[in-house]
Amino acid sequence: MQFPINAKLKDGTQIQLVLADRRDREPLRRLYGIIVQEGTSYPHDRLPEPDDFEEYWFHGKTTVATYLSNQRDDMLGAFFLKPNWPGRARHVANAGFIVAPEWRDKGLGWLLGAAMLDHARDLGYRSVMFNLVFSENTAARHLWRKLGFIELAVIPEAVKKNDGTYQDAILMFQSLVQRTAGG
Repeated sequence: MQFPINAKLKDGTQIQLVLADRRDREPLRRLYGIIVQEGTSYPHDRLPEPDDFEEYWFHGKTTVATYLSNQRDDMLGAFFLKPNWPGRARHVANAGFIVAPEWRDKGLGWLLGAAMLDHARDLGYRSVMFNLVFSENTAARHLWRKLGFIELAVIPEAVKKNDGTYQDAILMFQSLVQRTAGG
């Protein structure tokens, strides 16, 4: 997979997926702040300090950002891809996704998910696992199932919500290995 990738959303909007670099850090941090404040998809209860944000989104990861074509102003969405575990299990990937609220329901999440799966295969990962899909994030769960993920397990009351109550988290998984008949 070669970046940048030019694509179209469901409404025909031209977008571009780029490998994130230094100039993408602040737009990504601003967008992540909005997502954290929503409290519906990530475990942070406040925006991480710049160094912690860099560690979470960039160190040891491939980070992909999305913008309108030929613009690098407002970020539409992003994902990171990394090994879920080290050493003997580093072939299992983990990824995290964000989509700006005004760009939801336009096919961007599906496009980012499909691009991540292709990129993970290209990088030699054998599977992808999501460790903390909030149970009440039905849009994300539906999207991941549509992209071929299965729900492996439930972690009861794993996530504290903004109102102080708790919700479950779901472990989701997809193999990237082509299986042959009988194998």
